[in-house]
Amino acid sequence: MSSMKEEEREKGLQAKEVAVSELLARRVAELALEKKCEEIKVLDLRGLTSMTDFFVIVTADSERKSKAAAEHMIDELKQEDERPLHVEGLDTMHWILLDYVDVVVHIFMPDERRFYDLESLWSDAPALELGGDFTALLP
Repeated sequence: MSSMKEEEREKGLQAKEVAVSELLARRVAELALEKKCEEIKVLDLRGLTSMTDFFVIVTADSERKSKAAAEHMIDELKQEDERPLHVEGLDTMHWILLDYVDVVVHIFMPDERRFYDLESLWSDAPALELGGDFTALLP
């Protein structure tokens, strides 16, 4: 009898396990929301490519907001011991890329997001459900 309860408990624990990369992707989405970015989408690329686990794609409606969002993400994640391997686009601010290895962040201006259309390019990737309250999604 106790082994059956233990099995059920183990199954429940396994179902709640979340990859560290997914937590980071959700955290990035939360940080983007804090800087009023829009159209936040997290694509799960696990099983589709070995280059990264997640794309976080966001839209910033001005260069100022784009830069502020990127700097906010970098600063906040640095406090959590996460540093980007590579950063591109801070000079033009129309497409900023933050490479955290398992999570790649794309901060687009609206025209660039429509032009490059990463969601269509990676249409096989499921999008994570984020909901309105990101903090509820974090442990």
